[in-house]
Amino acid sequence: EGTSYGPWKGQYLLFQFMMDGLPLFFLHPASLYQGAAFPFALLFNYLCTMDSFSIHARYLFLLAGGGVLALAALGPFAVLVFIPALCAVVLIYAFSPQEVHRWTFCFQMSWQTLCHLGLHYTEYYLQEPPSMRFCLTLSSLMLLTQRVTSLSLDICEGKVAAASGGMRSRSSLSEHLCKALPYFSYLLFFPALLGGPLCSFQRFQARVQVSSNLCPRHSFRALTWRGLQILGLECLKVVMRAVVSAGAGLTDCWHLQCVYVMWSTAGLFKLTYYSHWILDDSLLHAAGFGSEFGQSPGEEGYIPDADIWTLETTHRISLFARKWNQSTARWLRRLIFQHGRAWPLLQTFAFSAWWHGLHPGQVFGFLCWAVMVEADYLIHAFFAKLFIRSWPMRLLYRTLTWAHTQLIIAYIMLAVELRSLSSLWLLCNSYNSVFPLVYCILLFLLAKRKHKFH
Repeated sequence: EGTSYGPWKGQYLLFQFMMDGLPLFFLHPASLYQGAAFPFALLFNYLCTMDSFSIHARYLFLLAGGGVLALAALGPFAVLVFIPALCAVVLIYAFSPQEVHRWTFCFQMSWQTLCHLGLHYTEYYLQEPPSMRFCLTLSSLMLLTQRVTSLSLDICEGKVAAASGGMRSRSSLSEHLCKALPYFSYLLFFPALLGGPLCSFQRFQARVQVSSNLCPRHSFRALTWRGLQILGLECLKVVMRAVVSAGAGLTDCWHLQCVYVMWSTAGLFKLTYYSHWILDDSLLHAAGFGSEFGQSPGEEGYIPDADIWTLETTHRISLFARKWNQSTARWLRRLIFQHGRAWPLLQTFAFSAWWHGLHPGQVFGFLCWAVMVEADYLIHAFFAKLFIRSWPMRLLYRTLTWAHTQLIIAYIMLAVELRSLSSLWLLCNSYNSVFPLVYCILLFLLAKRKHKFH
C-alpha cells in the first residue's frame, strides 16, 4: 500500500522559543507577520468580488504583497527567496515540459541545501545562534521548494500548459512579463509565503480568475471557529509549558521519569504546530484559497495540515505519518514515493531529512520513522487477526497500540526537533529508546516469518 509522510515545516528554533518561555503566541515572529497579513488577505478577497479588479491586478496584488511581506519578515535575506523564484520561472520558459521538472528540482534543492549548509556552519562550526530572519528565510525556502516542484510536475504531467519556447518568441518584453506574471505570483503570493498548506498552481489560478463566491457570513463563521481553536490550543500550551519547565529535562531525568519528560515536551511541540497550522490555514481562507473555495476538475482537493482528532487518537504510526502535515505528506508522496522504484518508503523519508536540512537528529529521526512505518504494517497485519474476535480484546489492543504509537512519535519528534548530536545522544541513552526498539525487534521477527511463509 502506498503512503506518504508528513515532515515538519518551519521548525527552526521553535525549541528555543518555547524553552525561553515566550508567554504569548503572537510574539512568535512568523505568527506576528502572518497576523499582520490578515487585513490584506481579507482586502484581496473583497476586491475579487469587484468587477473593476482585473485578473492582472489580482496577480500583481498577490505578488506585491509577497514581496513586501518577504522584505518585512526576512529583511536582506529575502533575496535568498527572490533569486530561486526568478530562476525557477526562467527554467520553466527555457526547457521543454519533459525536462523542466528535472532542472527545476535540481536547482531548487541545490540552492536550499547551500542555505542549509550556512545554518550548519553557523550553529556547529561558529557555535553561534543563527539570525531569526535567516531561520524564517529557510522555512520560506522550504515552502518555495514545494510550490516550484509542484508546478514543474504539473507542467511535466500536462496538467498545466507548458511555457517552454516563450523566451524564443518575438513577443515584446512586456508580453513576456505578462505571461510570466502568474508564475511569479504563484511562487511568491503572500498568504503562502511563510506558511500554510500547499496550494497547487491550478487551484491558485482558478481562484484568481474568478470572483469570490464565498458567503461572508459563512466565511466569518469559519474564521471565528479557527480563532477559537487557536485560542484553546494556546491556553493548553501555557499549561503544558508550565508542566515542562517545572519538571526535569533529558539531562537530569532518571529512568521512567525520562518517558514523562519526552511525552510532555513532544506534547508542547505538537500544540505549537497545531496552532501555527490553523493560523496559516486561516490566512489562506481569508484570502479565498481555503477549502470552501472548491476545486478544479481533475485536481486533488484542498487539505489542511492539521487533523488533530486523527493525530491524537490513531493507534497506527502509518496513519499518523499520512495525517501529520497533510499537504506536505501528499507532496512527498507525489514527488518521491510514487516515482521510487526501490525502497520508496526509505527514499521518501531520506528525502524528507534532506529537505529539512540534514541535521543529525533529523537524519536519525526520519530514518527511524521509516522503519517504524514498515514495522507498523507487519505488526498490525499480524496482531489484528489475534485480537479481532471480541470487543474487549480489540479495545485492549487498540489502547496498548495507541499508547505505544504516541510514545514512538514523541521519540521521533524529539530527535528531529532537538537536532544536535548531544541531544540525540541523551535521547538514545534514555529509557525512551525501548519503545522503537520493541518495534524493531517485532519487524525483524515478523519479516523473517513472512519470508519463511513465502
